[in-house]
Amino acid sequence: MNKERLMQVLVGPVVSEKSTNAADAGRQFVFKVVPSATKPEIKKAVELMFDVKVDAVRVVNIKGKQKRFGAVMGRRNGVRKAYVKLAEGNDIDFGGGA
Repeated sequence: MNKERLMQVLVGPVVSEKSTNAADAGRQFVFKVVPSATKPEIKKAVELMFDVKVDAVRVVNIKGKQKRFGAVMGRRNGVRKAYVKLAEGNDIDFGGGA
């Protein structure tokens, strides 16, 4: 796995009530990832970008909803999310210490 690929694996963090509760309760953080990302790639990317130790990675694919756009039926894009559990004593601060 080259460094350029690892820098492109994570699309961004998911900030929602469910992801905040997971972070508070079990040191789990949720990220949107590219559809072709594998679990080992996600683990290496998080460790590289945030300088933390990752225990486990769980991945879920969410299909896009079917929606009507005027008279045309369309479909929103699907999303691949990764639930990353950090090792004891590690933490990611998205707020920048504020």
